[in-house]
Amino acid sequence: MEKTETDRHWLADYHHLAASRGLKPCALLKSDPLPDIHPDSRLFSLARLLESPELIWRVIRDNYPDADHPRIQKARVSVLQQNLALQIIWPLVLQLFRDGNSIALNPSKVFLGWKDKDLSWLHLNDTPEPLETKAFIHRLSEQLQNWYPIFRQQLGVSPGAYWSSVGLALGAPYSMIWNQVNPDALCKQANHWLAQFNCEANKHIDWIPAEFSQHMCAIPQRRGCCLKYMLPEEGYCGTCGVHRKERMAQIETRQSIPQAPKNAQSW
Repeated sequence: MEKTETDRHWLADYHHLAASRGLKPCALLKSDPLPDIHPDSRLFSLARLLESPELIWRVIRDNYPDADHPRIQKARVSVLQQNLALQIIWPLVLQLFRDGNSIALNPSKVFLGWKDKDLSWLHLNDTPEPLETKAFIHRLSEQLQNWYPIFRQQLGVSPGAYWSSVGLALGAPYSMIWNQVNPDALCKQANHWLAQFNCEANKHIDWIPAEFSQHMCAIPQRRGCCLKYMLPEEGYCGTCGVHRKERMAQIETRQSIPQAPKNAQSW
């Protein structure tokens, strides 16, 4: 397949960013092969859920004793939507950056099922025609826009939760090198990449420079929360919007501090 200028642009920029620190993207972006799902582990497909959203409530009530409370039910659905983004969309984007093409997300091949004694979305092994970058972006943007009203209006997932979870998945290749390359360059490239999708993802997540253990890195900062902290034995995710105000203030503080001479000692 002949690659367009758009395809070459994104792949070249990302590979150049990784190579600047001696990283090999093909090894970094290795994703697990799609599993062969045992029929007994399947509950229903994503396509069926989109047609009959009420299916999810019965599954949650039947399998989680704590789901009698409406707030817990809402949290369970929100976390399952995040799981859909990270388990299904994430590896498709990794494949796109690794191979230069990726498969289209087929809702009829995505199933809610059991994995490690918990509910998770699973992608049935399939070999459809691969999509180049421009077609992949267009197709996935359209799907995400079409699914949003169902998750928002019928399942109660907040805009911040839905779009920031999607944004995390779309930025998967950058998460693989979040602490290994120049953070400013990564943030600029990742934010520009998210802006290519015709959806609200880039409005609900920002890639920002941050400091961890005296080491500068880049992190995806959500403008929302998946509500995972409301579930038993769970807490806030590292990218949660609850941290946003503090982290953005740290960026403003750093930008207002005069830069030390290049030969000055760092502490």
